[in-house]
Amino acid sequence: MPIRRRLLGTALLAAPGLARAQGLPRLGVLMLPAESDPGATQRRDALLRRLAALGWKDGETIRITLRWAGAQPGRVAQLAREMVDLAPDIILANGTPIISALRPLTRSIPIVCAQVIDPVGLGVAESLARPGGNMTGFTFINPSLIAKWRSLLHEAAPALRRAVLFFNPASNPWYPRALAELAQGPPSPGPDLVLVAVRSTEELLARLAEAARQPATGLITGPEQIVLGSQRDVLETARAQRLPGVSVYPQFAAAGGLMSYGPDVPDIFRNAAGYVDRILRGASPATLPIQQPVRFDFTINLATATALGLSIPPSLLAAADTVIE
Repeated sequence: MPIRRRLLGTALLAAPGLARAQGLPRLGVLMLPAESDPGATQRRDALLRRLAALGWKDGETIRITLRWAGAQPGRVAQLAREMVDLAPDIILANGTPIISALRPLTRSIPIVCAQVIDPVGLGVAESLARPGGNMTGFTFINPSLIAKWRSLLHEAAPALRRAVLFFNPASNPWYPRALAELAQGPPSPGPDLVLVAVRSTEELLARLAEAARQPATGLITGPEQIVLGSQRDVLETARAQRLPGVSVYPQFAAAGGLMSYGPDVPDIFRNAAGYVDRILRGASPATLPIQQPVRFDFTINLATATALGLSIPPSLLAAADTVIE
């Protein structure tokens, strides 16, 4: 077995372009959430297991430096600078804020993005089909998914007249562009989407309380770390004010929210590992297309629906991957 490991390492180090003459290739991984956040371990494990399956085992055939930002803006910028200063052969960057922080720091280190949003609008790619620079990877949210959330709320709670979506413009400036694109499409039934900018937990909870005082209001929680970091308080307000909600994160429904619908995040990281493998073996990120999610998870919390006085249509229940009773 030791001989086999040495042979495998030699074969992988012979990969063109990124092999180091003295030592193993180096992968830097920057994760947006805190390591303790729900779902963070799933992301890490999906990535490392897929890398190992492809022959990249930390300490044997590759050296991996993993850092967690905890969704703190100052720490995101700091870790991005520190990672570029380490000069790894390749970086895997999780989340749009980290990708935005890395973009001005390097145009030479290949970067595989996991959960990037609007990469063309962000300026990190010329197009999805041909990024043209040092960044490629896998997206997370697009306008059609926002439309899906709106549609799900309409099916589950047809009396809703508006749905509030909170975002931090400093870390997620793509939201207004997405809603503008959505507004250009054909009209469809559902609550009006109300985009509300917040820049702190305190502001989020204050604006949520204001929204809750308006009748026939629902809640949409997309990818926004301020909202995710305040999930317990958001859910308590939603329950107390009887606000139906849908989130991109499955832990929202598991913790008492009405519904969640979003991309299969571990699958994104497994696919990102595949791109890391291809680049380490000589592929250029400039020509690897940026791909959109193909697998989604849909969860309904039936106990929450009952508490809200909602009757979930059988067709919606049948479409759910998970029903919490």
